[in-house]
Amino acid sequence: MQIQHAQAPLMSYVVPVVVVTVVMALRWRRMSRARRLRLETLWILPAVYAVIVAYVFATAPPSASGWVWSMLGLATGGMIGWYRGRMMQIHVDPETHALSQQASPAAFLLLIVLVVARSAAREELAGGYQPGHHGVALATDIAMASALGLIAATRVEMTLRAKRLLRAARRG
Repeated sequence: MQIQHAQAPLMSYVVPVVVVTVVMALRWRRMSRARRLRLETLWILPAVYAVIVAYVFATAPPSASGWVWSMLGLATGGMIGWYRGRMMQIHVDPETHALSQQASPAAFLLLIVLVVARSAAREELAGGYQPGHHGVALATDIAMASALGLIAATRVEMTLRAKRLLRAARRG
């Protein structure tokens, strides 16, 4: 019986690692190709995610300290997202002025680091559960706010830079 109990915790780590590895491998392969960048749709993902985060926070509001930590998570995610957006390669076709983007390997590695850090933080906060302290809820709130900041800031930075590049290409 002890062998089965030992395998259960091991599998709880192995399965997510395998899934993340497969997803990252597929993403790495797609990353080598430039994809069309449509400025008019960059706002959709952050808007949808903001609605989801707002709904979750409205239905189960964090404590006062949870709001503070969530705002710090939002700000941190925003800073990381801005940096990630700067790493994205954006190209303008000189003839058609069509925009394309190509994710950089550094931006991809940043995502991997964030996934690992988020998992470690979630484990740490969840392990610190005490009566009256909702570690898992706090970790989830912080992670959701951080993801919102990351997604929104990445898209804003890419939009601003793409518009600058497009204006320069049209002038030149």
